Amino acid sequence: MSTTIQSSIHQFIVKDTQGNDVPLSNFKDKVLLIVNTASKCGFTPQLGALEKLYAEYKDKGLEILAFPSNDFNGQEPLEGDRIKQFCTLEYRASYPIFDKIHVKGKEAHPLYKFLSKKKYNGKVNSKPMWNFHKYLLNKNGEVIDFFYTTTSPTAVRVKRAIEELLEV
Repeated sequence: MSTTIQSSIHQFIVKDTQGNDVPLSNFKDKVLLIVNTASKCGFTPQLGALEKLYAEYKDKGLEILAFPSNDFNGQEPLEGDRIKQFCTLEYRASYPIFDKIHVKGKEAHPLYKFLSKKKYNGKVNSKPMWNFHKYLLNKNGEVIDFFYTTTSPTAVRVKRAIEELLEV
């Protein structure tokens, strides 16, 4: 990836849990909360909190994009559709869940390099230090803010930031 600042995530293509390409341009005009997830983590119950947040705001224009990662102590042992089945059965997740990726280091997916480095996104320097690191993006696909792992998806400050972007 070049060091030029890109204003949006809409140039990226990711894979769904079945290996199909999904252009992130499909999410234009949506406020996005992008989260790296794991099924065997102490913070895994946040999958349910993400669903609660999604149910509250999806009809107003919020999309939650979950990117499973095994980068932190091997806490995502599942692969492909098994990840999606786990999230759906255990936490009733209905938001998009993508294929497992790397979110840190040299092997980090280009999307996560963009999200975590100000030299690429123009706004935020915050790489995931653990599972469930959250990035908030506006309707133009621009990174606006981030929330650490320990911040619940349903925390007042998260909801307030989302509402501001949704103009609710």
